[in-house]
Amino acid sequence: MKAGFWVAPEGAEEAMTIMPIGFEPLTESGKGRTASGALSLLATGKAEDLIEHCPRVAKMLPDIAVALDVQKENEGGRLFDLTDFSADEILLFEGVLGEGEVAGVVALPDGVTAQIQESTMAGLWRVRFTDRQEKLLADYLEVSRLPEIARRAALVNNQPLIYGAPPLGAMNVMPLLKEIESRSEAHQPGQPTHTITFTLLPMSSEDMEFLQLCLGSGAVRLVSTGYGSCRVHSTATKNVWSVQFFNSMDQIILDTLEIGDAPAAACAADEDFRDSAQRLREIDEAYFR
Repeated sequence: MKAGFWVAPEGAEEAMTIMPIGFEPLTESGKGRTASGALSLLATGKAEDLIEHCPRVAKMLPDIAVALDVQKENEGGRLFDLTDFSADEILLFEGVLGEGEVAGVVALPDGVTAQIQESTMAGLWRVRFTDRQEKLLADYLEVSRLPEIARRAALVNNQPLIYGAPPLGAMNVMPLLKEIESRSEAHQPGQPTHTITFTLLPMSSEDMEFLQLCLGSGAVRLVSTGYGSCRVHSTATKNVWSVQFFNSMDQIILDTLEIGDAPAAACAADEDFRDSAQRLREIDEAYFR
């Protein structure tokens, strides 16, 4: 199957917008089933019955582990289609995978939404596409740094960085916009990310409002709960991401723009793939063999 599933139909012009910098966060509801919760589910009698009656799940697990073993963060991922799996098979997979630290949504034209959830094994993702009526269009697992649909949508939903005269009260937004424009146009995939830290810059509210207006809001919205809370939003400007860190009181402690590839805070690294492959094999051996 094709990575990302969705391809814009000809003539589709509906904006893929989610949220501008600094607006209210994505609800962090993706913290339901933890790693220990997943394992405790597998240890129940219900799971034993599911394992017996769902051989396709047991057959797929070694293939996923191999994919994790060979995956590299700078390479395209591998997909495992779940679209035609039964409710019992999906339930068993959910018991194996659990819910990890990163979750998010990608808003696409024509009301299509991609829901992204990292498993408790970093680098192994569940991706589900639904339409306006929440009808399931596609469902798959993806072994990758970050699901392809998130990376692709962030690049597709671009607009030129056009800005006129600054508003009254602006202080530093114009040189900052010139820097962003230069960096975003010059960036090539794989190059180091350039970070702008607003907590180190004297920026007025007029500066920030004008900056948000010029950058526009993008299609991708992610939340990582690995170290506190980190919210990652794509902007409508190519290669420009808002990355914000919050404390336990939901107060922002670090507000940045990253100009480059998808932010590392939401992505798996090479060592994550190896660790996840080992962990998945341990689950496979303990419960399925």
